[in-house]
Amino acid sequence: MNKYSIIFLKAVILLIGIVALAILIWFPLTEGRATNLDLFNIYFDSFILYGYAVSFFFFIALYQAFRLLGYIGQNNVFSSHAVNTLKRIKHCAISISAFIVAAGLFIRISHNIEDDPAGFLAICIVTTFAAIVIATTAAIFQKLLQNAIDMKSENDLTI
Repeated sequence: MNKYSIIFLKAVILLIGIVALAILIWFPLTEGRATNLDLFNIYFDSFILYGYAVSFFFFIALYQAFRLLGYIGQNNVFSSHAVNTLKRIKHCAISISAFIVAAGLFIRISHNIEDDPAGFLAICIVTTFAAIVIATTAAIFQKLLQNAIDMKSENDLTI
């Protein structure tokens, strides 16, 4: 892969991380319940803290994608390190989807009868689907890469 393509993709990953971090800092201030609260109570709301806990897995997955691009840039794709990186991305995506489903179920069960949780549940469904697609893609690439490494090691043994 071209060196400039790797640099561009790494820059995109960094930009995604910066934007996600900015949203995590800015969003709680715009939430409807935050109008009458001080900064401490805004950021230590249980649902906001839950979102921060889930974002931890997101940032781990971004870091692993950054590392994977590093392996690609070093022409070290066919290694156990790349397979383990894809495995970590898969586990992070599965964890994110599980946490999102749990949040959706919590809101569905415990919402106020006058509130309509349809918007939040729709966002939960879409993001869960996206996380499952990412986990499936990482699993497929992990399997393909592992098979390629196994075939390469078998060919090296026969020579």
